[in-house]
Amino acid sequence: MHQAILLLGSNIFPAENIPTAIALLQEYCHVLSLSILWETLAVGNPGPNFLNIAVLVETERESEAFKWQIIRPIEDKMGRVRTSNKNAPRTIDIDIIIWDGQVTDSHVWTWAHIALPVSALAPQLVDPATGKSLQDIARELREESRAVPHPEFFGFQ
Repeated sequence: MHQAILLLGSNIFPAENIPTAIALLQEYCHVLSLSILWETLAVGNPGPNFLNIAVLVETERESEAFKWQIIRPIEDKMGRVRTSNKNAPRTIDIDIIIWDGQVTDSHVWTWAHIALPVSALAPQLVDPATGKSLQDIARELREESRAVPHPEFFGFQ
């Protein structure tokens, strides 16, 4: 079995789309844990704020198969439209951030919208470049950003 931490984000009807995406993930893998939800400013594009949540899942599939057989079909089913503008508003975005304990998206160390939710599920993960824990990095990024936690959202605690 493999474990992955995924980042789910949405800024088009996020209060509906994020729970739908989690429910769809549960049809294909075991959802083990959820972070709290964070509201962050859109990155690289003017638009509505994003809601982001990290999800710890367990699956028998390898990472590429998981991406193409589970993530992409869920995004397509939920109306994700891919354009040349990778920062365009979206119904849902699902990214693999950590796979079997290995960071697959180095932005986890620099972007608040990733670091804040992921740090709830992997706080002791250490940035090899700085030696800082993800928990400490997330705390620093939160001070610099306008991120707002929503621990009550969807009833998740």
